[in-house]
Amino acid sequence: MSLIKPQIIAAISGAISAYLAEEEAVCQAARLATPPGPPAGLWALAGRQQAMQLRLLMQRRSLR
Repeated sequence: MSLIKPQIIAAISGAISAYLAEEEAVCQAARLATPPGPPAGLWALAGRQQAMQLRLLMQRRSLR
């Protein structure tokens, strides 16, 4: 004898599939709403990397 009735299983699986369908629609809408930005320039990346490296060196010197 089954402990869970088939109607309950059907209701649970229907609720789960409805939730997943709604989540997928929200994700797709969010993807379409935000256009991708321009790619970062190499000069900007190099400048940021240099600034991070300088901060790291300053932190190492201050910890000694």
